Amino acid sequence: MTITTSKRVFLEKVSQEGLISSLAFDQRGALKRMMAAHQSIPPTVAQMEALKVLVSEELTPYASSILLDPQYGLPATKARDETAGLLLAYEKTGYDATTTSRLPDCLTEWSVKRLKEAGADAVKFLLYYDVDGDKQTNLQKQVYIERIGSECLAEDIPFFLEILSYDEGIKDTSSIAYAKVKPHKVNGAMAVFSDDRYGVDVLKVEVPVNMTYVEGFSRGEVVYSRQEAAQAFCDQEAASHLPYIYLSAGVSAQQFQETLCFASEAGAKFNGVLCGRATWSGVVPVYITEGEAAARNWLRTEGFQNIDELNKVLEKTASPWTDKI
Repeated sequence: MTITTSKRVFLEKVSQEGLISSLAFDQRGALKRMMAAHQSIPPTVAQMEALKVLVSEELTPYASSILLDPQYGLPATKARDETAGLLLAYEKTGYDATTTSRLPDCLTEWSVKRLKEAGADAVKFLLYYDVDGDKQTNLQKQVYIERIGSECLAEDIPFFLEILSYDEGIKDTSSIAYAKVKPHKVNGAMAVFSDDRYGVDVLKVEVPVNMTYVEGFSRGEVVYSRQEAAQAFCDQEAASHLPYIYLSAGVSAQQFQETLCFASEAGAKFNGVLCGRATWSGVVPVYITEGEAAARNWLRTEGFQNIDELNKVLEKTASPWTDKI
């Protein structure tokens, strides 16, 4: 894979020695729900912005970069450590739950040009994709990604595509039914969007199995033997020539770290992580119920421990993206 000099410089800004250890805090709808669970009124814009600033101030000294949204995260972009790069999200949060199509949509007041002007070193877009889904729906999604890829090419800025797989006929992606098809869904989508026509530079992806159903990790029913799970990671590595990084998908810090170790042992040459809730989610109830000072203390203790332990795991398990570009 080849990229322009400009894109390479930007990629170096969001990584450290070729490893992407990025902190993901572009949550909007999910963050509102997390905050609302601990207070009687809906969270305010000021509350959300202040929490993002806190996390940015306290944790970016230990991350290669931070992913934020331009809706509530712009103050946090200015609060980040000077050594941390910046990714900005381009998609609207959530999707229409009344349909199975989950069509993508960009933030209406933003463009790649404007995100770059706001200081982004890379642009991230989230896409829900069922590789076996309705052909017309998938065609619309493919064309949409082509447009964003062309925008990023015109602005000469890296395009990070986050793919969340699903099945149009299975509502619960945490179910056993979905676990059985997840390797095909995740790896198939990666293969589709690795085509040069989409202009993707880095894929942000799920691990190809639900680890709660893997032999040795499961406390209940087993869907995959360790060998089958390892093969899914091998197939993922073969599915794309692009650099790819893992998302934490809201699992605990410990489970995410164990998953990265398993992936590495299975032969996955992933290039880092964009880790969100596994790092910072514990601060939300503290911030709401105890205030800013207590939240800052949590970030300096448990938050730091989460990101420090993750960084140590990455040093042992991840491969530099420079091996692929």
